[in-house]
Amino acid sequence: MKTAIRTAPPEGSSPPRDERGGGPAGVAVLALLLAVTVLVGLWHLTQGTSGVGVGDLVRHLTGQPEEPGGAPVGEIFTGSRLPRLLAGVAVGFALGCAGTLLQSVTHNTLASPDTLAVTAGAYFSLTLVAAFGLTVPLWASGAVAFAGGLVAAALVLLLAGRAAGTTGTRLVLAGSATAMALDAATSMLLILFDQNTTGLFAWGSGSLAQLNLDASVRAYPLVAVVLCAALALSRRLDVMNLGDDAASTLGVPIRSTRVTAVLCAVLLTGTAVTLAGPIGFVGLGAPVLARLVAARVRALRRHLFLIPAAGLLGALLILLADAVLRAVQGADGAAAIPTGVPTALLGAVVIVVLALRLRDTGGLRRPPHARVAVRSRRAFLLVVAGAAVLLAGAAVVAVLAGSLWLRTGDIAPWFQGTAPSLIGQALDDRVPRVLAAILAGAALGLAGSVVQSAVRNPLAEPGVLGITAGAGLGAASVVTSGLSGGRPVLIVVAVVAGLLTFAVITLLAWRGGFLPDRFVLIGIGMGYGLTSITTFLLLRADPYNTPQIFTWLSGTTYGRTFPDVVPVAVALALALPVLLSMRGRLDLLAVDEDTPRIVGVRVERTRFAALAIAAVLAALSVVAIGVVGFVGLVAPHLARSLVGARHGRAIPVAMLLGGLLVCVADALGRTLIAPAQLPAGLMIALVGAPYFIWVLRQSRA
Repeated sequence: MKTAIRTAPPEGSSPPRDERGGGPAGVAVLALLLAVTVLVGLWHLTQGTSGVGVGDLVRHLTGQPEEPGGAPVGEIFTGSRLPRLLAGVAVGFALGCAGTLLQSVTHNTLASPDTLAVTAGAYFSLTLVAAFGLTVPLWASGAVAFAGGLVAAALVLLLAGRAAGTTGTRLVLAGSATAMALDAATSMLLILFDQNTTGLFAWGSGSLAQLNLDASVRAYPLVAVVLCAALALSRRLDVMNLGDDAASTLGVPIRSTRVTAVLCAVLLTGTAVTLAGPIGFVGLGAPVLARLVAARVRALRRHLFLIPAAGLLGALLILLADAVLRAVQGADGAAAIPTGVPTALLGAVVIVVLALRLRDTGGLRRPPHARVAVRSRRAFLLVVAGAAVLLAGAAVVAVLAGSLWLRTGDIAPWFQGTAPSLIGQALDDRVPRVLAAILAGAALGLAGSVVQSAVRNPLAEPGVLGITAGAGLGAASVVTSGLSGGRPVLIVVAVVAGLLTFAVITLLAWRGGFLPDRFVLIGIGMGYGLTSITTFLLLRADPYNTPQIFTWLSGTTYGRTFPDVVPVAVALALALPVLLSMRGRLDLLAVDEDTPRIVGVRVERTRFAALAIAAVLAALSVVAIGVVGFVGLVAPHLARSLVGARHGRAIPVAMLLGGLLVCVADALGRTLIAPAQLPAGLMIALVGAPYFIWVLRQSRA
């Protein structure tokens, strides 16, 4: 039997007597975890780039003289290895405890500093301070990170509302969308203020590298104080496992307990981010592992033991990730790879595994606005004509706009080949970019319409489902590996990677029966994992090419030529008539699972064909303009609000609106801070993520 994401026992139940006792067993588990952490820490101390081995460290610690002519063991030990070890322990322990607190107060095993955007908020606030060249002491940096994380957590909990404690997917989706928006804003700061934020891209994936012991020494007392405050809440949290209503009846102040626990979690997360950057998903994996152990050791179900156990498991996870990475890559090779890369892979696996255990919560329905139908064919034609006029006007403005503003009279001489060189160069650069933006946006709008209907989830789109992340990984692997073959190889690998991602997500989502919420959560988990691998490839690539690749992965039309848009144009020309011929089956598929079967529609075949076409379109859009999210969400929703849910009408309008969105975003990115440029994908994310959250608020289970 599948278990729900909600982990609290049913209301009205009471904890067994051995859960209220069991002190010796809980202490024994904590002692065992501490011993294992110490052993892994000793292994961690023996690794480094200097060649100082176990014997050298033993001689130094026992006070024996160092070998003549050897490396300065004392300086290496206290200046590099011990600070890295202490930072890893502090960060892992803080994140493990923070994740446990968040999961307990939300009754949601998918809640963590990452999925609730606490980490993203802390990272954004620190990047904002660095971007504007503000120099602050360490304690002030912690305060800045705490403020950013607190605002992000409050926003997510506010957006999720009362559903935070009952509908697991709603809370995680709200947090993921908020994190995406904050990540986009952070990326924009990294691009705009590249001089002030040098090195923050690598640090933004989590790095244990420390200059000395000072930062760790300051962090430990704060972690200890917050841990004591969290343990003081342990009895309340134990009672809250019975459910909020039962706990309130038993006298537990629910609101103050939840606020205090969230404050403790944000303080711990802010400390971790300040110390080592946003190391991802330790705050998700460690509590999940602790709860798995608690299933066998009942004493560990008490928060008095569960919270420190999760903290020790978090420290163990980070030390193992760092040590294994160094053992596999070598100390020199691992130096450029942030510790957050392997931990993000771990988090992706945890999300997928928990999504597979998800029980149907009824799904999310479309917002009421999405069911407003335009019954008149004349009104539909007016909407199409209006969208086409807006798109044509936006295309003309986009061609003329830039660091050098042109006039409409400059276009005709360019077509004739008689334009002055400066104007000719500007149009040679802009026209392919505008065409790429329009075609890729149309492809994403079409793909989003199909995906939302096929999986019956208004929050689904190629970016959220991880398909564009898979295509981006394929393209990045070609660029960073230096494979010969040029653009054709890039296109083939990106499409294949996107299709493979779609295939994996589909196979996992269909296991045990198709559920719309499960499909979205698995896609989010796959997206996190693939993005971490892409980061790994970028950091191992030539540093000279990293900013260019990073900008492309943020979604940009920079440097596009006419041959670059041909694959998208061909795919649209082939996919559009096929999907329009399937419009009746797609209409039925969007209703429920039974209606299309009653009228003879082969549901599995139709769904698979539609999603496969959408995956190809999304992958080719990545080749054309990089990784752009939320277009496949916003455009179909706007289309349905204008012309209704029938695919024969919604598909063409969604394509026009998708092209319009990307075209406008690209034009604004090229002109707002000209001659510098902002990637279109980041600008769309800043708008698309709030829209995603609005749709989430409008939908009801």
